[in-house]
Amino acid sequence: MTAEPQREQWGSRLGFLMAAIGSAIGLGNIWRFPAVAYENGGGAFLLPYLLALLTAGIPLLILEYAIGRSRRSSPPGATRLLARPAEAIGWWQVAICFVVATYYAAILAWAVRYVGFSFDRSWGDDPEAFLMGDFLEVSEDPGDVSTFVPGVAWPLIAVWAAVLVILALGVRRGIERANTVFIPLLVAFFLVLVVRALTLEGAGLGLDALFSPDWGALGNGSVWVAAYGQIFFSLSVGFGIMITYASYLHRGSDLTGSAMVAGFANSSFEILAGIAVFATLGFMAAQAGVGVGEVTDSGVGLAFVAFPQIISEMPMGALFGVLFFASLVIAGLTSLISIVQVIVAAVEGRTGLRRVPAVLTVGGAVAVVSTLLFSTGSGLHFLDVADHFINQYGIVLAGLVLVVTVSWVLRKLPALQRDADATSAIGLGIWWRVCLGAVTPLVLTWMMVDSLTDEFEENYAGYDSSFLLWSGWAVAGGALLIGVVFSLVPWRRSPAAPPPPTAEPEQVPERSL
Repeated sequence: MTAEPQREQWGSRLGFLMAAIGSAIGLGNIWRFPAVAYENGGGAFLLPYLLALLTAGIPLLILEYAIGRSRRSSPPGATRLLARPAEAIGWWQVAICFVVATYYAAILAWAVRYVGFSFDRSWGDDPEAFLMGDFLEVSEDPGDVSTFVPGVAWPLIAVWAAVLVILALGVRRGIERANTVFIPLLVAFFLVLVVRALTLEGAGLGLDALFSPDWGALGNGSVWVAAYGQIFFSLSVGFGIMITYASYLHRGSDLTGSAMVAGFANSSFEILAGIAVFATLGFMAAQAGVGVGEVTDSGVGLAFVAFPQIISEMPMGALFGVLFFASLVIAGLTSLISIVQVIVAAVEGRTGLRRVPAVLTVGGAVAVVSTLLFSTGSGLHFLDVADHFINQYGIVLAGLVLVVTVSWVLRKLPALQRDADATSAIGLGIWWRVCLGAVTPLVLTWMMVDSLTDEFEENYAGYDSSFLLWSGWAVAGGALLIGVVFSLVPWRRSPAAPPPPTAEPEQVPERSL
């Protein structure tokens, strides 16, 4: 196993930060955080949320940055250079990215169509019936793949074409340039949305509902689990994305400062999204004459049911709808690019394929699976179950195993800390090792136990046990199995690559990227 020959590098620190922020800011920031905050203490939730960011989110970012930059390889290569058996963790993360990419693209395809639907409010008087019936043609049988939905297929193909073109252009000319355009555009769109939402009648009701603190909620353990879960899922840790992106950094780059900027930028956008979403929900509640809690939703229900209804009722609704769904497309696209890049980088490193063939082979395979599964009447069912199980029992467990392996089994934290401190403006100190060696493993274990307890009490979303077994548990377990199997395959060594290092990476004192 060797590092990739002639490995690309980011053109600037700003380019890397834009890519890292683009990966972190995704659909969950817009449609998950506001509801999670509202349901877990409102304004009081910001306290455990901030503590989770400082004790788990940023430490995990720095860990993945340090592993990626020091080993200069994709997740399988980087974890193999930590220890030969650890390579399975890297392939496990690659398999997770494959699964996530297939359904994440489908949501972007829906958002693309809804940009057009916003102009004439195609959803009519019943957005939910339009989504489930006219648009997605959702089948009653969750496992039925006999219905082909062309209205989902063609935008899905367009999404994949855009992603593959950007990836084929490379790290600097493709990913970096795309993010330096998309992220400022996303922020501009959302600032317009926030200003418009704040001028709506009832906006104050929504903001009061979101930010009024319920300090008593802090005594509930589930609130703290929700805070750590939101940070973990929203920062793109556990996927191998940040290991991959950091592997293209110059040896003298500032890791700690970059993690701080990316972490706080992501959280700032989440709060901005919360303001926009709840100010708009306040308008909806005022129009209906009900409490904000009665119109609060998250995920697909918020984006494709609640917001279309709001857009139909508000002044200048078409413009608001176009900006909202365009923001979903941009936020999701930057995240999808980073997810697929993990798979591409892993295949490049293990097979010696060059950039374009690797993108066409790997990206094409993901695109085909994505289109075949999610352009059917069961696409929404597959998406719902796969997202739930791969997040709760794939990503969380992979992140837990990585942290425990690096900190407890291999005891690599001191060496990685020295490497990060050598080029970072802010020294890590013992707090970083304590967070990763104790706080993060305990919290991730707690999250797993809490989730499993709920899982065994009642089937997720009322689905049949057999459907959950093969479309949920099998997906999460299969990702782990693939990781183990791929780590045992005797892949061909690329002849152009140098032999793997046998010692800890040298420290480089420069602080420039």
